[in-house]
Amino acid sequence: MNVFTFSGRLGSDAEVRYTASGTAVCSFVVANDIGYGDNKRTQWIDCALFGKRAEGGLPQHLTKGAQVVVSGEVTLKTYAKRDGSQGASLQVRVNDVDLIGGKGESRQTEPARQAAPVADEFPDDIPF
Repeated sequence: MNVFTFSGRLGSDAEVRYTASGTAVCSFVVANDIGYGDNKRTQWIDCALFGKRAEGGLPQHLTKGAQVVVSGEVTLKTYAKRDGSQGASLQVRVNDVDLIGGKGESRQTEPARQAAPVADEFPDDIPF
């Protein structure tokens, strides 16, 4: 079984198209950062989601910058570049997509409550 699970941010809005037989295909590209420090680089992964899930409500949430976790079957496609050299790209036939965050905007948190002075919290005339 070939299962590949990764996370990243969408590089563009998802696009829905239909095959000649009428099957819906939702295509999107995910930027996956690998490495760290000076060795950090971005790997672009082409993803395709097929069938009813591709034409449902999910594609409207797959917008540029959204954080996702994707799981599916991966293949490595090789191709000839314009300069004649060989190139390769990862392509995933998506089985599962989970939205894990927004577009990078900071999340609103509840404002910190100010502590009331201790003297105001308890009256001086406690009956015991």
